[in-house]
Amino acid sequence: METFDLILQKINSVVCGLPTIILILVTGFLLTIRLRGLQFRKLGLAFKSIFQEKDENAHGEVSPFGALCTALSATIGTGNIVGVATAICTGGPGALFWMWLAALVGIATKYSECMLALKYREKKEDGHILGGPFCTIEKGMGKKWKWLAVLFAIFGVLAGIMGIGTITQINGITSAVKNAIDPESLHTVSIFGADYSISVVISGILVTIFTALVIIGGLRRISKVAEVIVPAMALIYVFLGLSVLIMNMTRIPEALSVILKSAFGWQAATGGATGFCVAQVISSMQKGVARGIFSNEAGLGSAPIAACTAQVQEPVEQGLVSMLGTFIDTIIVCSMTGLAIVIAFFTDGATGVGDLEGVAVTSGAFSKVLGGDGRSVQFLIMLCLIFFAFTTILGWNYYSERCLEYLTNGKMKIVKAFRVLYILAVFVGPYLTVKEVWEIADITNCLMAIPNCISLIVLSGVCARTTHEYFAKS
Repeated sequence: METFDLILQKINSVVCGLPTIILILVTGFLLTIRLRGLQFRKLGLAFKSIFQEKDENAHGEVSPFGALCTALSATIGTGNIVGVATAICTGGPGALFWMWLAALVGIATKYSECMLALKYREKKEDGHILGGPFCTIEKGMGKKWKWLAVLFAIFGVLAGIMGIGTITQINGITSAVKNAIDPESLHTVSIFGADYSISVVISGILVTIFTALVIIGGLRRISKVAEVIVPAMALIYVFLGLSVLIMNMTRIPEALSVILKSAFGWQAATGGATGFCVAQVISSMQKGVARGIFSNEAGLGSAPIAACTAQVQEPVEQGLVSMLGTFIDTIIVCSMTGLAIVIAFFTDGATGVGDLEGVAVTSGAFSKVLGGDGRSVQFLIMLCLIFFAFTTILGWNYYSERCLEYLTNGKMKIVKAFRVLYILAVFVGPYLTVKEVWEIADITNCLMAIPNCISLIVLSGVCARTTHEYFAKS
């Protein structure tokens, strides 16, 4: 097992290394410049566009709001609760700064990839829509680039079944249930040669069953479930987060200072350890950007697969709606998680999270700063994480199925058989370690981001021209 961990770490260091991080950030900065800061100028318009009705004369399967909720269902998940905690634990509080930076430029990235997905989407004979980076690459960049589209689709299938879509989410759910119900592992059962809490086994089985029941219904059922669950759970979590920040307003300046010092290695530099300073900056940047794209998926290429199903005629309109996903996910939800953790464990003389890991860090932070016995807070965190992660499982099933549909040239029998493998991946997810789970997720995420970002850079001119023409005539 130690050998497997070392192999994953080496692959991660190459795939998710500095070149990939620079590629993602450069893509966001380039699009921000070419779109003239659209994410700042048109943010208000984007919020106004959320509730626009379906255009009955346009191709599409769901409303613009339904498409956003489907994308958010796959976006708001363990990354917001567990991913932020993992980033801070491994990269220091400074990882939160790099997460913010990646998100600010990532809003332009999310707009661009979703807008282009609508521009190049396909309507199939049975009426369903197929689109995403694979169609954008093949149609926008030309047939000679189809190999890049195929690579993206392969990585998309792997991310769904091995990384962000299944293993991380179910692992996060069962860990949250265990943390709230059986934190000391007093009631265990032996599975795969190891002892696991009964709470992990039962919750894993239940989530697997509910996953199977929903994904058989396809996009419309996933969209309907997401439209109800995502807003409700987001409101509960935002309420908890706001409670933390309001009750600890006087400590926020100190928390921001800690984040900035960690992000730029100032604390290390003052001690004279310049080498360690550089290493700390790189670590914070790597973990912050990696967890950022895991959480908000800007540049990953996944959200466009849902966005292209919106029943609208103008690609720019849905691009504006879709870019809110990154704003809501990272600037609002992840910020609340990160600030709560930094306030609880890195201010007033505190120096770290101790032996806590995963969801225990977040629930521990909320419990510590809110006071009380912590049980009610742990229960609410568990509830939010369960529903966030469950909808992410559903959303990523749709993403990976569309990638597989593209790879198999529309052979839906293969796609339907894939659902069985997907459900099996959900079933076995709880029995992998947290470290392994996140290593695999980072690798598959970055593999998707590379071909997607390349296409966005190449097509940045098309994106800018389409956007400027739309606003010129509107």
